[in-house]
Parts: sequence; C-alpha cells; structure tokens
Amino acid sequence: MADQLYLSLWFPNFRFQALPAALVSVLHQFARISGSPETQRVAAASVYPISFTEAPTYQRIYVTDDRAEDTSDSLIENAVAEATEQLHDDMAYEFEMRWNLWSPDLTTNADSRLDPLWKLQPSTVRFLGFGPSFDDATFEQNGHIRIDFGLDTPWIFDDVAFEDLPTDQATTDLKALAQKRIQQNIEMLLAFTLSVEKNCGISSRLLWTESGEPLAEKLIARLQRLT
Repeated sequence: MADQLYLSLWFPNFRFQALPAALVSVLHQFARISGSPETQRVAAASVYPISFTEAPTYQRIYVTDDRAEDTSDSLIENAVAEATEQLHDDMAYEFEMRWNLWSPDLTTNADSRLDPLWKLQPSTVRFLGFGPSFDDATFEQNGHIRIDFGLDTPWIFDDVAFEDLPTDQATTDLKALAQKRIQQNIEMLLAFTLSVEKNCGISSRLLWTESGEPLAEKLIARLQRLT
C-alpha cells in the first residue's frame, strides 16, 4: 500500500526570524539535485494561518514556461521573500517545487504481457516552514521545516505486474529495469537528504512515513523482491 513520505528538519538554537533563510538554503539543495532548469524554480507558494483547516492568507502559482514574459518572481530567493514578507509565528509557509522521477506506466503489449514502461515524470515536492505557534507548535513533531515528497510509490514500486508473467528472459529483463529505475529514484532521494545535512546547518533530520513503517526496511525488501 502506498504511503506518504516526509523529511523533517530541525535546526540548532533556531530563531523564527531565520526561517526564510533556512527555507532558501533547503530549496537550493533541492534545485541542485533536481538537475533540469525547469525544476529549479518555485512552482507555487501558500501561507496558512493558525492551522491547515484555515484558508490560506496568501497563494501564488508561478508560470515558469514559455508563456511567461518574466520568470524572475519564481526564483527561490524572490518567491520566499514575497511569501514571508510578513512573518507571523502562528503561520506556516509552503513552497512547491518539482523534480523528475522514474515512474512505471503499466501497459499491455501485443502478447498480452503487462510491461511497465518507465518514464521520467514530474513529481511535486512541498516544503513547509512552521511558525512556533502554528497548529499547537507542530514543529516539535514535524520539524522546523517539513518536506512532503508525496506517495512513496517512486521508491517502493509495486511488483504485482510481474506476478503472472512467466519465468523467462523477458521477465528477468523487466525486473532488472525496474530495479535500476527504483535505485535511480532512491539515489536522488538520498542525495538530496545528504546534501541538506551537509550544507544547511541542521541539528537533526528524520525521513519517515505516515504509517510509521520503517522506510529503510521497505526499500530493502522491495529491492530484494526485484532481484
């Protein structure tokens, strides 16, 4: 079953006034790992008061493709500065960016075999910076900054597609390709996590799933089942 994947970050002796700079630093590490120019800008920004049950007090969606005459507002420093212009300790500041991950497109070929065709697909990642009074000090459990990667499907591919396939070279090749793509996705996830740890001055981090199931065990189990 798919599970929500998060990375929580805590900073030493953290002051709320330092939140914009911390967000910029983390977003830059993500942009560096994501690689392509179109994924290195902020796609959207929102500000939530009190708790997530409240309507945003600020929202902006950025146009970063050829339709935009000027994309400078979507630069990380500019987007963060605009959204955090008024810092309030009971608000949460959210920024969306994207990276390209390998994703299986399950299709049936002419021989009635279910083949996962792997494609690089844009995936949205949400970065949340919490004010100390937002949602009853949720930062204590969620981190000063929490990163929401979405469902863990790109890293935990469901190999049900292989269950009814014959044990032959074609199936072996499909499994090998699936393992390669999953490993590439995992490498991006780990590269970003390690880059944040090395360059953002954090005191601790936690990569976790909504269900509480240990992610490392899930990754190892999935890779073993594909070998």
